[in-house]
Amino acid sequence: MAKGTSGGGGGLQRPVQPSADLAPITGSDPLPRSQVVSKMWDYIRSNNLQNPENKREILADDKLRKIFGKDKVSMFEMNKHLSNHLK
Repeated sequence: MAKGTSGGGGGLQRPVQPSADLAPITGSDPLPRSQVVSKMWDYIRSNNLQNPENKREILADDKLRKIFGKDKVSMFEMNKHLSNHLK
């Protein structure tokens, strides 16, 4: 199937709606899940929220605590928590 043709549009490219808690980081408009993850990493890096001793660990600030429900998560756990904030 050629690029740009209808192929179901599922997976990472299907637009999802961020929750009210996620919107301050990603914006409130629907966007592909891949963009949500990219914006999360931009936010984490720009606010120095990676643990300096273990870069795979994300230290939550007030905005991220609303999404993760705890003070720190591994980068592998992040997507699980994001799923709860995407429709």
